[in-house]
Amino acid sequence: MAFGFGVRLLRDLARQFRIFLVVGLAATLGHYSVLVGLVESGLATSVPATLAGYLVGGVISYIFSRNHAFSSDRPHREAVWRFALVAGVGFVMTGFLMGVLNGHWGLHYLVAQLVVTGTVMLWSFSANRLWTFKKRGRVSGVLPSDHSGL
Repeated sequence: MAFGFGVRLLRDLARQFRIFLVVGLAATLGHYSVLVGLVESGLATSVPATLAGYLVGGVISYIFSRNHAFSSDRPHREAVWRFALVAGVGFVMTGFLMGVLNGHWGLHYLVAQLVVTGTVMLWSFSANRLWTFKKRGRVSGVLPSDHSGL
């Protein structure tokens, strides 16, 4: 019986992460569009451009994460500031890592951004799942009875 619950828990976690990845693709498209547009037009270097893109991706991510990936019932007045704090840490991570990878080590800005995206994605999924959108008494979206999503 307990083994079956563990299997369902892992299956639900995998489903939630897949939805988070789809949401992340939409946010990443917004982020990378701004990044590439600013760098290739010469309007900004890679670090300010990626931070501007991060803000665009963050808005997209909040809307879809709250409603689809985490199916949160947490009121916006609680979820927004938590999401902003998690995103703020991700913002600092993005700027720092991009500065090191592209600015210091000389990796092409898109290669550096791919590494940064993966790193920040793991941080934001974990923090948003376990804290930002956590439902009372359980981690958001992991009980087998929760079948919402995309």
